[in-house]
Amino acid sequence: MTYLLDTNVCIRYLNGRAPGVLQRLQTLQPVEIVVCSVVKAELFYGSQRSHDPARSLAVQRQFLQPYRSLPFDDAVAELAGVLRAQLAQSGTPIGPYDLQIAAIALTNGCTLVTHNVREFGRVPNLALEDWEAARSDDEIAAGSRSAGRAEPMGNCPSKMASMRRDSASSAGLGGVSQFIHAP
Repeated sequence: MTYLLDTNVCIRYLNGRAPGVLQRLQTLQPVEIVVCSVVKAELFYGSQRSHDPARSLAVQRQFLQPYRSLPFDDAVAELAGVLRAQLAQSGTPIGPYDLQIAAIALTNGCTLVTHNVREFGRVPNLALEDWEAARSDDEIAAGSRSAGRAEPMGNCPSKMASMRRDSASSAGLGGVSQFIHAP
């Protein structure tokens, strides 16, 4: 199975706010994960608006590097048009970028990983998974923002490539290096 990461999943992971995503990524090989040009565009826009665009962009590129990127091509564009018309006719439209991401996932037979299941759930036949909802009931009940929280990727002192395994282990990241370094 191939999983397409939505923008919100990438952002929450990079900011260290998605322990469920980190846990799931650790169980998969990089070839099982893809991103797409639309998600990348949204991430790169966010980095340009950050307080340190160069650093933010470097962290994003390092995170994205092991994953194949799916394009918004002509086949995707045609499906996006069909989906937009269907959703508009049923009175349940979704945002234009989400529509493009959904069309990329459907065209390529991917399961979309998102925390925005409410919006993406309107798209017929789109396979969805919410890796953040998979958090344990104990974590949710504890209500602690730091319990099980992944160390933010943006806090790496010298880009993500220089992250030391011992500091990752002490932050509860275990084998995160396999996901932030090229295979």
